[in-house]
Amino acid sequence: MTLPAETLTAIADELAAAERDRTTVPLLTARHPGMTVEDAYAVQREWRRRGVSAGRRPVGHKIGLTSKVMQVATGIDEPDYGAIFADMVYDNDSVIEHDRFSNVRIEVELAFRLAEPLEGPDATLADVLRATEHVVPALEILSSRIALEGRTIVDTISDNAAMGAMVVGGTPVRPDAVDLRWVAALLYRNGTVEESGVAGAVLDHPALGVAWLANKLAQHGDRLEAGELVLAGSFTRPMWVHPGDTVLADYRDLGTITCRFT
Repeated sequence: MTLPAETLTAIADELAAAERDRTTVPLLTARHPGMTVEDAYAVQREWRRRGVSAGRRPVGHKIGLTSKVMQVATGIDEPDYGAIFADMVYDNDSVIEHDRFSNVRIEVELAFRLAEPLEGPDATLADVLRATEHVVPALEILSSRIALEGRTIVDTISDNAAMGAMVVGGTPVRPDAVDLRWVAALLYRNGTVEESGVAGAVLDHPALGVAWLANKLAQHGDRLEAGELVLAGSFTRPMWVHPGDTVLADYRDLGTITCRFT
């Protein structure tokens, strides 16, 4: 890390206030030009620590920026990860308060439920498939508390990888029951198809996103635990949503997910 501890704490305070007040703060990298990826993960860990201290229950991780379509959409060319708490997980057909989030967008993903721990630094696709209990369709709700224009990987990581919440639904399947690379989805807003994609866009196989995460966590002295839910990364561009919008993702054989924003 290059920034002093008190600066990292001040950044965490600023992001906590932005999350609470549903506001957006200026780019961190514009104000702290020497800030590194490790500084950003330190800020994120402080955010997670505060959540746990406040009684929030960790249930998993999200992986972001694993597909070319997402890297092009954000201008960031490497993956990142963030934490998921239980109060960030919605059931299928939920009604969701739009004002809970900032810069609200939706992504189409697969979520992996782990039956066994998964630890790097040498986790492979085969390791992920062995450790996975089931794979299930999911929507990620992005919430960015940092200005979007000009942001870097450092800004995004500090902001818990823009994780707002997720919706889980459809049909859970064993990882060997379908070819996960060819799971596809159509994303609708108010009955109109806005985006579509195939899960193989995530690093050529969505399980490779989970392997990447296990190996990245090992660099921070951490691992994935049994029971965790891991969002493997979006295979569509983010779709903006507004109050009153109804969102539906059709995964064909894996069913549908829907939610409505108020």
